[in-house]
Order: sequence, then structure tokens, then C-alpha cells
Amino acid sequence: MSGAGSAGATVDSWGRFMGSSFVGYGLAWLWAARQRPIPARAVRWLAGVFLLGGVGRLLSLAVHGWPQWFQIVLAGIELGLAPVFLWLAPAEERALRGDVEAVCVGR
Repeated sequence: MSGAGSAGATVDSWGRFMGSSFVGYGLAWLWAARQRPIPARAVRWLAGVFLLGGVGRLLSLAVHGWPQWFQIVLAGIELGLAPVFLWLAPAEERALRGDVEAVCVGR
């Protein structure tokens, strides 16, 4: 990673744990996206975790100062996309519910 020095055993252990956590998080997003309808509750939970990551970066910025520039970009993505995901979470469920209502009314 740009801007990082020698990790040592503690940071290496933490990094490997976080790597596996990110794999699980990514797989959860893939699982949710493949459901029909996409479950709004799962999207809200995943977006909430994403938002907490951005908040964590803000706390780090407040305590330790400015990180390497790419970390700032990532914080912007996390803080900007999470509200969009929360807003869009029920979109497919609403759309499908609207289709069902249209079919029922059309009978």
C-alpha cells in the first residue's frame, strides 16, 4: 500500500483479518444483489457497515490527522455512496410491488 512502511506481526495479522472480512463483505453484497427482489434489509445493513467504515476514517482523521491521499478518496466514496445505497435499498421491492398491484388492478 502506498505510504505504508514495514508492518510487523501485529499489523500483518490485523491486515490479514481485515482482508478476509472484506472478502466476506463483498460476498454478502454479491449474494444480496443476486436475490430477486434484492432484499432491502440486507442492503441497509451492508450500507450501514459501509457508512461506519467512512465514519471510522473521519474519526482517524480527527485524532491522527490527514492520511495518504487515496485514503481520503476512499472515505469520500464510503461517505457518499452509503446514503445512496440506503435511499435505493427498497427500490426493487417497491417496483415489484407496483407491478403486482398493477396486475391485480388490471384483472
